[in-house]
Amino acid sequence: MAVVDLIMPKLGESIMEATILKWFKQPGDTVQMDETVLEIATDKVDSEVPSTAAGVIEEILYKVNDVVPIGTVIARIKTGAAESTSSKPVVSTPVKEQTTSHKVQEAVVVETVQHQTSNFKPQTTNGSSNRFYSPLVLNIAASEGVSMTELENIPGTGNEGRVTKKDILQYVSGRKSGVVSREPGARSQGDTMVIPVSKIQPEQQQATSNQQLTNYTGNVEIIEMDRMRKLIADHMVRSKHTSPHVTSFTEADVTNLVMWRDKVKKDFEKREGTKITFTPLFVEAIVRCIKKFPLVNCSLDGNKIIVKKDINIGMATALPSGNLIVPVIKNADQLNLVGLAKQVNSLADNARNGRLKADDTTGGTFTMTNVGTFGSLMGTPIINQPQVAILAVGAIKKRPVVIETPHGDSIAIRHMMYLSMSYDHRIVDGSLGATFLTAVAKELENFNGEREY
Repeated sequence: MAVVDLIMPKLGESIMEATILKWFKQPGDTVQMDETVLEIATDKVDSEVPSTAAGVIEEILYKVNDVVPIGTVIARIKTGAAESTSSKPVVSTPVKEQTTSHKVQEAVVVETVQHQTSNFKPQTTNGSSNRFYSPLVLNIAASEGVSMTELENIPGTGNEGRVTKKDILQYVSGRKSGVVSREPGARSQGDTMVIPVSKIQPEQQQATSNQQLTNYTGNVEIIEMDRMRKLIADHMVRSKHTSPHVTSFTEADVTNLVMWRDKVKKDFEKREGTKITFTPLFVEAIVRCIKKFPLVNCSLDGNKIIVKKDINIGMATALPSGNLIVPVIKNADQLNLVGLAKQVNSLADNARNGRLKADDTTGGTFTMTNVGTFGSLMGTPIINQPQVAILAVGAIKKRPVVIETPHGDSIAIRHMMYLSMSYDHRIVDGSLGATFLTAVAKELENFNGEREY
């Protein structure tokens, strides 16, 4: 009987590893071709991995919450159920170096001063301190929920102060061991204190292990962050640490756009089989302005500015869980309004129903978020790294405004909307940021109410 290896599949160009969330099959279970064997997660989306053969699960090589590189064998399937079902199932222990030892002689203990959740997946770069981390250290940090901020504050015993496997395992072991009081010589780590356990007496270690990490007062409810919220939190904090944010504001009279949409939306849906929302109209205006100001469609690599020739617009989408995800409209400049509408609706629907693929959330070069969907007039969005700008559109409201005409000024009721854009001041100066934002507003204001779609 043949044995077929089940491989961690490639999930996207920029995705190098995935976390195992759940096994639907166990050793000894039969499985059909294309039947779901396990569920995995990347920092973008969750996906199901189907079987590549029919037979019986012989071995499972990784456990739930293990971080596995793409292309790694994660299970073995023996084809031919008759012989396999009579054999004893085998559960293999993963050959990995991510398991923390509970017999470490010296570790560090973390005292949490405030309630602080830090079990986020760290980025796979060297962080803001330009410190080098090996893939093994990054994988251990990811699997144990050590954020990049924590990682950068771990004393390294390796060459040139690098964090070694021993250093990260000691840190994780110490973080799980409890709370200690602040002592002289402790090194501050934001709202935490890192103290070598070797400086603490054994009786103190025993006492601290029985204490809670954080004391809460009053009538409170404690809610654990789900995996996606942890990733979002880490992504947002990292963006603030990486990019000096500047936000510019403007407003636009979108009366022509609103009236045109109201006029064509029923015929549009009947003819094209999809709804026309405001989002594709906003995306269309943004794309036109990116062509005029390509520097907002770039990223930064050290001292090099990487100007992207492709225009891939990310659109922040709210999920039923309350979390946000950013599916990407690839090559948005090559789509007409109908194509944009279909892409927007398809991506939004797939996001809300958990059907997004990994590639649907990668490759974005500029992001738009519609804070007006929730009633906000304006917002100060956080840049979606490694991009350099994100534009927010607010709620459309009727307001009395002054209309300037060749025959004099008048006051009229118009549909007005605020726009805001946050940008990375390392690359985008205030003049470029404000000019680009104003250009988008003008595109919306000059919308042709007689156009065909």
